[in-house]
Amino acid sequence: QMRLVESGGGLVQAGGSLRLSCAASGWIFGFNAMGWYRQAPGKQRDLVALIDSSASANYADSVKGRFTISRDNAKNTVYLIMDSLKPDDTGVYYCYAEPVRASSPVWGQGTQVTVSS
Repeated sequence: QMRLVESGGGLVQAGGSLRLSCAASGWIFGFNAMGWYRQAPGKQRDLVALIDSSASANYADSVKGRFTISRDNAKNTVYLIMDSLKPDDTGVYYCYAEPVRASSPVWGQGTQVTVSS
């Protein structure tokens, strides 16, 4: 069964850093785009960053220059390094992946990131 397992969320003060990891398993064909979305309380789920299998990355304007996404294709794992965190970065961060040869993407269960002012 295909699944995504996230880790690395937590509570941090403004200006601090966190590193999120997401390991995909249960799929032998690999993944196209992988990335992260976040959902703040009372708001919709928005894109944070995506990276394709050739390591080309896209970021939301609000995180450019502060967040870095990377992936290890051999491990089917995607990472998000978050620096200079702001209270507005608070939310549940969901891992996202597009399995090769599958009809729909998959999502992780979410990990909470809280940035205090």
